[in-house]
Amino acid sequence: MIISNLSIIVAVSENNAIGKDNNLLWHISEDLKHFKEITSGHSVLMGRKTFESLGKKLPNRRNIVITRNPDYTAEGCEMASSLEDAVRLCAGEEEVFVIGGGEIYRQAMDMASKLYLTVVHKVYEADTFFPVIDSSCWKEISREDFSHGAKFEYPYSFIEYCRK
Repeated sequence: MIISNLSIIVAVSENNAIGKDNNLLWHISEDLKHFKEITSGHSVLMGRKTFESLGKKLPNRRNIVITRNPDYTAEGCEMASSLEDAVRLCAGEEEVFVIGGGEIYRQAMDMASKLYLTVVHKVYEADTFFPVIDSSCWKEISREDFSHGAKFEYPYSFIEYCRK
C-alpha cells in the first residue's frame, strides 16, 4: 500500500551500498546539511540499529525507533513495533521520513511515495545495501550534481524521485 506522505531519504553508492559494520561509508558535510534541511521539523522513522549508530535522537525532529523488543527504550524517542505502526503514529503529518537501515528501507520501498537520494559516484565495499530502484515505479523529478564536496573528493548527486 502506497502512503502519500511517506518518503525515504538515503545516501547510496554506485553499487547501492549504504553501510558497513553499522556505520556510514563516507562523511559528506554537504549531504548532512541537505539531510537536516529536508527532515527538520518532521518525523523520522528508523530501525534500532540505525538509532544506536546515531547514538542520540536527532534534534528538531520527532524520532520514532522501530524495534521488535518491547522493552527497548531510547531517550527522547517513541517506539514502534513495526514500520506500519510507526507510520500510523504519524497519521495526518505532511511528510514523514524513513532514514534507515537496510531492512526498514526494504520494507518502506513498496509504501513510500517519494525518494530523496544522495548518490555517491563510487563503488564501496559494504554489508548493507539499498534496494534497486525500479524505473517502472519511480520517476526522477530533480537532480543536482556535484564534482566533489568541500572535504570529500568524489562526485555525488542529490536526486529526488516520485512514484509513477
